[in-house]
Formats: sequence, structure tokens, C-alpha cells
Amino acid sequence: MKKELAKTYAPSELEDRLYKFWNENGYFTPDAKNDNESFSIVIPPPNVTGQLHMGHALDETLQDILVRYKRMQGFNTLWVPGTDHAGIATQIKVEERLRVDEHLTRYDLGREKFLERVWDWKDTYENRITSQLKKLGASCDWSRQRFTMDEGCSKAVREVFVNLYDKGLIYRGNRIINWCPHCLTALSDAEVEYKDQPGFFWHIKYPIKGEDNYVEIATTRPETMFGDTAVAVNPEDENTKHLIGKTLILPIVGREIPVVADDYVEIGFGTGCVKITPAHDPNDFLVGQRHGLEQIKVMNDDATMNHYAGKYEGMDRYACRKALVSDLEAEGFLVKTEPHDHNVGVCYRCGTTVEPLTSDQWFVKMKPLAEPAIEAVENGSIKFVPERFSKNYFNWMNNILDWCISRQLWWGHRIPAFYCDDCGEMTVSKEDVTVCPKCGGKVHQDSDVLDTWFSSALWPFSTLGWPETTEDLKKYYPTSVLVTGYDIITFWVSRMIFSGLEHMGEKPFSTVFIHGLVRDAQGRKMSKSLGNGIDPLEIISQYGADALRFALATGNSPGNDMRFSPEKIEAARNFNNKIWNAARFVLMNLTIDEAKLPCECELELEDKWIISKFNTLCKEVTVNLDHFELGVSLSKLYDFIWDVFCDWYIELVKPRLNDKGSKSNEVAQNVLVYVLSETLKLLHPFMPFITEEIWQSLPHSGESIMISEYPKFDEKLSFAEDEERMAALIATIRSIRNVRNEMNVPPSKKAALTIVSDRRDIYNEKTEAFFVKLASASSVTVVSEYHDENSVQTVSENAVVYIPLAEMIDFEKEIARLEGEKKNTLFEIERLEKKLSNEGFVAKAPAAVVEGERAKLAKYRDTLEKIESAIEKFKN
Repeated sequence: MKKELAKTYAPSELEDRLYKFWNENGYFTPDAKNDNESFSIVIPPPNVTGQLHMGHALDETLQDILVRYKRMQGFNTLWVPGTDHAGIATQIKVEERLRVDEHLTRYDLGREKFLERVWDWKDTYENRITSQLKKLGASCDWSRQRFTMDEGCSKAVREVFVNLYDKGLIYRGNRIINWCPHCLTALSDAEVEYKDQPGFFWHIKYPIKGEDNYVEIATTRPETMFGDTAVAVNPEDENTKHLIGKTLILPIVGREIPVVADDYVEIGFGTGCVKITPAHDPNDFLVGQRHGLEQIKVMNDDATMNHYAGKYEGMDRYACRKALVSDLEAEGFLVKTEPHDHNVGVCYRCGTTVEPLTSDQWFVKMKPLAEPAIEAVENGSIKFVPERFSKNYFNWMNNILDWCISRQLWWGHRIPAFYCDDCGEMTVSKEDVTVCPKCGGKVHQDSDVLDTWFSSALWPFSTLGWPETTEDLKKYYPTSVLVTGYDIITFWVSRMIFSGLEHMGEKPFSTVFIHGLVRDAQGRKMSKSLGNGIDPLEIISQYGADALRFALATGNSPGNDMRFSPEKIEAARNFNNKIWNAARFVLMNLTIDEAKLPCECELELEDKWIISKFNTLCKEVTVNLDHFELGVSLSKLYDFIWDVFCDWYIELVKPRLNDKGSKSNEVAQNVLVYVLSETLKLLHPFMPFITEEIWQSLPHSGESIMISEYPKFDEKLSFAEDEERMAALIATIRSIRNVRNEMNVPPSKKAALTIVSDRRDIYNEKTEAFFVKLASASSVTVVSEYHDENSVQTVSENAVVYIPLAEMIDFEKEIARLEGEKKNTLFEIERLEKKLSNEGFVAKAPAAVVEGERAKLAKYRDTLEKIESAIEKFKN
């Protein structure tokens, strides 16, 4: 039975109710034992650092569109929700809260008590994120919700760590790493962003021992010179190779360092002499290894100078730099200072300049893992959409270095390595170790935690129950599609691919669907500093979730950034209202309780036209969705609903709806319900709430639109000839409307139409009513030949239409109106002619201004000519 819709669309009154209805009826929860082909997505887990932003809203909207589409197609569809513990980011948030609210540090609380605070934070923000996802309409299976540090994911992390360690692919070593002095932790290469910063090259003299001479080196980081253990030159450089084997005196410090030969030094670059600081530069580290150089680390973890810096000990690195350069100049060691813009690595979380330094850390040996991951994309087993983003992937993977996975934090997966307090034995174990297996002594666990991305890399299979062989794992792995932004291809996508191949022996997904960033209306990235961020929850509160989803999906194309503007939201609200009002009109004219598509013999021309247009729409929208062209799909749906269905078909059938009790009326009702209901199904993945509410109000079978069958193209419902005939009629009606608009004729002013055409299959007694209804015709005459000098002609492909001027226009009033326009135009012409005849103006005004005034004058003269022509025509 049909039900009434409210007079106005109020999303706040129905969205929570409908979401509860879907969730409680289990529509989001698939059965892994169902034999239907599976379609699965794991959500890119939002960080529990706060609430969802517009980027999350886009990401989740795109996923939900795909999930709802595939569910309606009959796939056994699973969308796994979850959140990420986000090690550094979350710990910083909680530490900041402690500092501001309680004037405490994590050390004041101790590790155990501090972690209790972080878990409380996690619970609060995870609940908030879950609530926000539900508000957006995300059809996730909440019974399978995961967290990267839940019991199952933690077990998977330990399993992977130990397996890789046993294979020799995880090791502990003293290597050069990226260190954040603010977050006080190591960073992987992927966690370092590079920004152009102004700086200097300081040219410094390094005296040669035993000679009254020196070598000149140039550096951007003079404060690291306390850790210099050599100067390198290229053995093939004619200008510097004579220095090889000599000894230099390190300025200020007085320590002796050798000159070594190494191909690393580029001939012709700079002075040809390069200071080597193995503990503070990745390239110098490698040079140092080749030459057996000492590693002298000159900074503390907070980037203050240590005892190796002598009198500068305790200074911040930049304060030390300033003081040192001053001393070098005072003592005659500074040759010159050159401005130099260079690329500086900064922490991706806090923006602090990263300090390269040597440290004992845990690493993953990447080359053996990267090779099969590269091959999986090269051979097409995994596809990027758009394909161009595979270049980002290859560039990263082909140049990948070993991954530093240890972090000096408390929040995260603690590294499962245990050290004996007595004999020093290290044990790596999947289970906690309480006594040393070698001597029985007491043990302590490594205090470091794993990089957040270590657990995220396992997300496609850890969330499905691995390392256990679960029904979910067997049914839904590999997953179907990963939907994510291009900014985390290196952070996350690459690591999931090599992890899936290594631990599952199979790719984690078949397709990586890349979307861009959400920018503001001016194309700027949304940020707190610009104050241009938009809270998706505020948009939902004001306009509803469907409006937000529509605005995010409209114009969206794979891989490209999108602009979010108030105009998009207004357009979304207008579209909602258009659909709602059309549905209310249909419902007000329904007398049927059941709807079925009438047989072809009962259909009128306009019925076949709308059915055929809808049938084509089904095919095109399906093809677009299958190719991840979600924005194109929505654009076609918008055009069909607004223009074809609402503005044309409903108007075309209104006379039949007024013919109560007739067969034609019944057929029109059935076609209206069929097309509206089926179109709502096509639109449902994009705008789930309004489509469900309207679908439930129409005659229907089934519990919910979200588990109804997605419409399919049907060859039997293609009526090409009828579609062509109706298109010709619409084109003719539009041409008549255009002429009337150009002549300012109101719709209430009727006129007799004479249509000249040989196509009586298009223009006939049956279709005359369309012109009366939609083209303000008082009567319609169809002839093969006709000509009238006193009529306006409009030409379309299949017809010429004559509209008598006298029936449309009051000549005296029109002439009076035109005379008024002529007077205003003459005034402007006279004003501009006077201005342009002024030699002072022409000589002194900018050339562009003068040309602009001349263009205006030409335009007014052209307008005058048209006005005078029109007046002459009306007078004759």
C-alpha cells in the first residue's frame, strides 16, 4: 500500500529512522556461507585522533556507493569498518590534553597509567567516528567492526613480526634514520615530507696538517661538523685527487681527520671536497661504512648538542649553528656565506625539521618483499584507477630502502622482543616471554612500539580473522576494491600489497580506486590555518546526508581533486526537493495499489519514450559504475530525473492523469510508478535515504530498496523509433519556447501554430495536445506546404513552425517598448561618442580603457540597428 509523503522534504525527520531500520534488519551483515559471488571492501581506518573531516566523508561516500550498488546486484557484499590507533598522532593529542588540562607529562603518569588514558581517548573518539559514519549512511557491517590494536589484529601483528624475523626479513641494526626531535621518535622514509626552505651554504676552511694551506668545504648544516670523521674527494678529479691521504684539522675542534677517495663526490660540483659526517647524513653513512670511519653522534634526541660539541653543549641545533658560524668567522675559518634554497625533510605529523642520525632501530628488509609487489602491478593482477597512479607506486617501490619500523612511543604495538637482564639473550616470540630460555633469568620487553603502518599493512586480512583460517577469510579475501586517496599510496597501499603477497600468498585486492583531495571553492587545501575547513556533520545537520553525498560525488572523477562549494550543496538540496515534489505529485495522482509495466500495445508514444530512455540510462549508469566513473553516473541520473522525467514526462502525461477512470490514465500511472521506482533504485547507492523513503511510499514489493534488485538493461524495452519521434517533438517544442522567450511573450498568451512537415508519424492529431499543453498553442495545424510573411518561423530538424505575430504581440505596446529602448540606446551612443571625441581622454586614459569604450560604442550601435529593424517590421 502506498503512503503519503510530507509536504516538504525534511531529512532530519527520516534519516536516523531509516538507518536504524536497515541496521536492525541485518541488511549490512552478510553471511559468509552464502554461495553468491563476494564483493568486499575494508574501510581505510580513520585515525582515532578526532572526528571525520571532509576527506573522510568523500572516501566513505565513494565506498558506500560501490557497496550499495554491488549489494543490489546480488553480490555477497561485505564492508568492514574500523579505526586506526595512529601511534604518533594519538599519543601527541593525549599528551597535549594532559599538559593543558593537568600540567602533567606522560612520565608523571608512567607507561601503564598513560596508556589507560589513551585507551579512554580511543573509546571516546572511536564512538564519535562510528556515529559520524552512520550519520553519513555508511552501510558497514558493524558486527565486524575492528580496531588496529584489538586482540585479533594484535595477534596478526605478532605473527607477522615473528615470521619475518625468522626469515631474516626483520632485523635490528644501527643505521641512519629520520629522527623527529619534537615527537622524539624515528620515522620511516614515507613519514618524511619535503619542503623548500631558504637557507645558506657556509664555505669553511679545513686546514691541511703540516702545510700552510687548506681545503674549502661547503655545508648547509655547519653544526654537524663536530661529527665529521673525514673529507672525501673523487679519485678521478684532477683538481682534488692530490689531497687523497692527507690529514686535515677540524676547525674549532682541532681533531685530525683524513681525506678519503670516494666516487660519491660529484666532479665539478661545489668545491670538490665534501665533509663526511657518518652519524648525521644517509650518504655520509654509506661512505663511512666503505672506509671504516668512526660514527660520532653530536646531538641529543631533542636536537640539542651533546658533549661532542664542546662549549656548545646543551644548545639547540639552530642556536649552535648561529654561534658556531660567528666563531668560525671570528677565527678566520669562514670563507663566505651564500643564500641557498633547499629541500628539507619535515615530520609529516608535526612539521618539525627531521634530523638524520644513527640509531639502534628495527628494520624490515624491503628488496625481497618489494619485487613480487612490483610484479603484481606490472602484470595487471592489481590495477590502479586511474592507471597513471601506478607510476607513483613504481617510483616508490623501485627505489625503496629498508623500512624503519620501531618508534620511541608508548602507544602502539609493542615490539615482541624480550631481553634477558642477566645474559643479554634476545628472544623474539609470538607469546609473552617471562624467563630467559637460555639461562632462566629475568627478562624485559623492548620498550619501542611498531610503526602505525605496520599493523595497517595487514588490514585486508587481519580484519577477516587471520592468522586463523576463518570463514570470512575464505569468502572475502582477497578483497575486491581499495578506495583511497593518492596521498597514501606510499604509506599504505604499497605496504598492503607486499604484506598480502607475503603472508597470504595472494594479492590483497584487485583494484586500487584512487580519489583526489577535497578542496575549497578557490581550489585551496582545507586547513585550520586557512579557516576554510567544513565540518561534514554540520552539512548533514542542515541539509541532510544525501545532499552531502550528492555534493561530494557530483563531478567526481578518479584521481582528481574536487572543489567543495556552497553552490554544490544548494544544488543538492534543490535536487532533493525536485525528486520529493515529483514523487508527491505521482502519489497524489495514484489510484492503483499495485504497479506493473503495461504491455507494449497499451503504451503511448511518450510512455515508450520514457521507458526506452530509462532503459538506456540503466545500461550507461551500470557501465560507468563498473569503470568507477561515479561522477559521470550521477550526472546522467541527475539529467534524467530533472529534465527527462520531471520536466518532460510528468508534463506530457498530466492530461491523461486528469482523465480519471480511463485505460490511458491507468497506463500512465503504472509507467510513472515503474520509471520512478526503478530510477530510485539506480539513484539509491548515491542518495540512500530519500530513495528509500519515496520507494517505501510507492506501490512496491520487498522490504527495502537497498536489497531490491538493481535495474538491468532489457533489449525488449528499447523503442528506438518511438524515442526518435518523441525527441523530434521535444526539439520542436523547445524551439517554439525559445522564440517566445526571445520576444518576451508570456506562456499565458496563446497562439495558433502551423507546422509544416511530411513526418505525420511525429506531427499528428495525437501529438497536437503536446503543443497545446507545452508550447502555449491555441490550435495546431499540420500541413505539407505553407508560407506567411507575417509569422515568426522556427525551424527544427523535422519541421518548420509558423507563429502569427499578431496573436503573440500587442504591436502598439511592443513599438512603445522598443521606442523606449531606442531612446536609452541613443543616449549611451551620444555619451560615448562625446567621450571618445575628447582628445584629452584618448591621450591620457590607458589603452585598454579606451578600447573598452570603443567596444561599448560598437555594441550600442549594433543594438540600435536591431531595435530600428524591429520597429520597422512591426510598423509594416
